[in-house]
Amino acid sequence: MAKSAPKGKLIVFSAPSGTGKSTIAREVLERIGDIAFSVSATTRPKRSGEEHGVHYYFLDRQDFEERINRGGFIEYEFFFGNYYGTLLDKTREAIDAGRNLLLDLDVKGALNLKKLFPASALLIFIKPPDMDTLRERLIKRGGAQQEGLQERLDRASLELAHAEEFDEIVINDTLERVVGEVTEKITRFLSTT
Repeated sequence: MAKSAPKGKLIVFSAPSGTGKSTIAREVLERIGDIAFSVSATTRPKRSGEEHGVHYYFLDRQDFEERINRGGFIEYEFFFGNYYGTLLDKTREAIDAGRNLLLDLDVKGALNLKKLFPASALLIFIKPPDMDTLRERLIKRGGAQQEGLQERLDRASLELAHAEEFDEIVINDTLERVVGEVTEKITRFLSTT
């Protein structure tokens, strides 16, 4: 009997806004060749130069809502008048094809993914060194208005309360150190069967 191809794995990053998650993800993708960034679905219009299935899966609102009703998303959100979400079938296809994916999900989406793919997922929570540092990063990042800043800090506190539910917790104190630590954890996870 032929041996089946190895299944792919899912690496999930969650972090409060301003923690450096996107920068860490870019660095990790450059260092680990056997991993791709997950492509999300959206109902927003395609922008110039974007391709369906490369930048996003562009769905119309009716299709997106039908998929919600059928349980077709690992997680989804509605903001600024459009839906955004992670397609369950595309994630399953990637795993079955032996591809490894890196996903950027909020805490709720990450924990749901772990329920759906318990043996295939590594959840990494990226923490700021402390709330004062996070506040400084958010202010530097885009001159957030005071009310928007407080909203992000309040959400960060809620997200930080779930950090212990993740497989790994790393503190982003210096970019080079945290990228090295995260790369090592992912490499070790990918090498397990």
